[in-house]
Amino acid sequence: MNSQEIKQALGSGLLSFPVTHFDNAGAFKRDSYQAHVEWLSGFDAPVLFAAGGTGEFFSLKPSEVPEIVRAAKEAAGDTAIVSGCGYGTETAVEIAQAAQKAGADGILLLPHYLIDAPQEGLYAHVKRVCQSVDIGVMVYNRDNSVLLPDVLARLCDECDNLVGFKDGTGDIGLVRQVTARMGDRLTYLGGMPTAELFAEAYLAAGFTTYSSAVFNFVPALAVDFYKALRSGNRATCERLLNSFFYPFMAIRNRGKGYAVSAVKAGVRLQGFAAGRVRSPLVDLTAEEERMLEALIAPHRRDKAA
Repeated sequence: MNSQEIKQALGSGLLSFPVTHFDNAGAFKRDSYQAHVEWLSGFDAPVLFAAGGTGEFFSLKPSEVPEIVRAAKEAAGDTAIVSGCGYGTETAVEIAQAAQKAGADGILLLPHYLIDAPQEGLYAHVKRVCQSVDIGVMVYNRDNSVLLPDVLARLCDECDNLVGFKDGTGDIGLVRQVTARMGDRLTYLGGMPTAELFAEAYLAAGFTTYSSAVFNFVPALAVDFYKALRSGNRATCERLLNSFFYPFMAIRNRGKGYAVSAVKAGVRLQGFAAGRVRSPLVDLTAEEERMLEALIAPHRRDKAA
């Protein structure tokens, strides 16, 4: 896809980040990952993000990213694949170029490593990554990498392939400034953990869509919520929030890093050999897995091969 095609795809429906599967030795488990991606591609998600935040990008070696992207592309059929990208500028450029070569349809630029940076530094970082590839790039505002509207507008003027803005700050005032300033120049993606909890507020702020982590293991339920949200069916949204998303939030909030660990546990409970999370994350306890298993029991699928 060219940058405008991936922009259109991003705004056309629900998005998700498949977890990265590991074997017992902690290495990438290609066969199980591809089976999972193939399953997810059968639902209404026009774009999947390989090696993203829920895919433990922060724990991957840069050399693993194109391998994961290539595996996702092979398994996804017509579903577009966007690759995670990040760290310092030089490393991010290398990852972006390797992901493009592996077949990625776009890049999600995750926050750089560790330090805070001034707006001019963020501007130079994003511009360099955008200009290093031909495919579309999305920036991710969160933590130590928060672009302000003036800088984002400059980047839009200078980088034709900057097509998306994802927010994980929860600062509705800031994101409304962004959507008002940039208009339809960008596609806007909600990116808070368990994004369904914030989806109504982001929709009102002008956001196009969001990425659903729970789509990893209850994709039909995630799609039902998205359709209810987009159609204004508030009663269905509230029913699903109360019956599933708020109880899931309670499990997720029991431990640091559980926004990823709980999702990966859900994938395992649905019959995929996704493996354990890599350190520094830890897996759910046995008790917490039982809690999650009870929550997703009404949404079980036949075990994967």
